[in-house]
Amino acid sequence: MAPIALLLAVRAAGGGIVLGATLAACYGLAAALGQPALGRLVDRTFLAPVAASAAGLSSAALTALALTDPARHPLRAGALAIVAGLATAPLESGLRALWPRLVPDPAQQRAAYTLDSTSQEIVFVAGPVTATALAQTIAPAAALLACAIVGAVGALAVAACPPSYRWRPERHPVHWLGPLRSRGLLLTLAAMGFLGMALGSVPVLALDMAARLHTGWLTGLLPGAFAAGSLLGGILYARRTWPGRTAHHLIATSAGFAAGFLPLLTAPSPGAAVALVLVPGLFLAPMLTAAFVLADRLAPAGTATEAAAWMVAVAGIGQATGTCLTGNLTTSGPLTTAVVPALAAATTACLLSAGRRLLLSPS
Repeated sequence: MAPIALLLAVRAAGGGIVLGATLAACYGLAAALGQPALGRLVDRTFLAPVAASAAGLSSAALTALALTDPARHPLRAGALAIVAGLATAPLESGLRALWPRLVPDPAQQRAAYTLDSTSQEIVFVAGPVTATALAQTIAPAAALLACAIVGAVGALAVAACPPSYRWRPERHPVHWLGPLRSRGLLLTLAAMGFLGMALGSVPVLALDMAARLHTGWLTGLLPGAFAAGSLLGGILYARRTWPGRTAHHLIATSAGFAAGFLPLLTAPSPGAAVALVLVPGLFLAPMLTAAFVLADRLAPAGTATEAAAWMVAVAGIGQATGTCLTGNLTTSGPLTTAVVPALAAATTACLLSAGRRLLLSPS
């Protein structure tokens, strides 16, 4: 919700799109960079106090943003956006570090991770729609206030759950690199960076195909169909036990994800494009599930939350980078369409280069 609300607030205040995009980028980049530090703090204490404190600071900054004219006070708005992003509660990494401890059974654990990944598709659809509706029916400030309220309520709801304040990892000597001293995890993070870039390129691909096929509705429907495919793939992955180790699942789903985009290179009709983009989407949620399960197992003892936070951060930074690069370095036509499978193939290449380290991880 927050990046959309910032863009709409700047436009309503008479500011340019560059200022709005800059504030949204400041918020998103700060949110990604703040997660590993907060994750390390969770690993040394508990999730509940860190999440509640961070959410309180982030909500205060978003509330202040709602009361600030970004066009007249861009530096103040930028500083508040950075604070709001840096203090984003580490709920995603915190929960993903908790799943293996709450659900020891591997099959149920995979189902929990898959539910986590697939439910985010609903978040990414509902958030922008809600922010836009509030901005248009009330005011952009209302969308920012809603971000502050939803963020605080969500963090407090998680903090109030017993696992958030009862579970703490065993104390281990702190290494300054934290989980980054695991080479297998570093290679997995590199793969997540390329995956994030591929995901960030999907909206640009949709925009380009809509222009080439003279079908404006593809801009929204193509990413929506991609998300629907991910939701379906997550359900299928969670419903049965698949043969092989988690590393095998990750490599296989990443290869399927990359190959799934290739039929789009044939310049299909609008209807066929919507149907075809379901195919790579089917592999996304299973791939994310396997990646986070593996990251937890590759992380050194006492660094599970920080490891998950790095996964979230790298994917987020990759997504922003992919959107920017694809939008600026490509023109139109097959070249734009080819960027996404190329980035997805780089994800698979990273995982294959990590092969031995990944395959030696527990199950």
